Amino acid sequence: MGIVIVEICEGSLINAIDIEKELESQYPEVAVIMNECLMACGTCTYSPFAIVNGKKIFAKTIDECVKKIKEQIEIELANV
Repeated sequence: MGIVIVEICEGSLINAIDIEKELESQYPEVAVIMNECLMACGTCTYSPFAIVNGKKIFAKTIDECVKKIKEQIEIELANV
């Protein structure tokens, strides 16, 4: 079983929810890493945003972004 790394910028709008707890409790294979900056040139300040195993995920709303993150996690886990 592989590990999926989800990187979250500390300034990301997605931090309005406890994304770390939500993802790690649902997916034991996921490690959420909070970073001061992901060098996405401000994306995190105007859009919910994360990086899943190197792939940038963003959306207009937090709920939509979480859904996309979970979909990408499922894809990553299926490819292991």
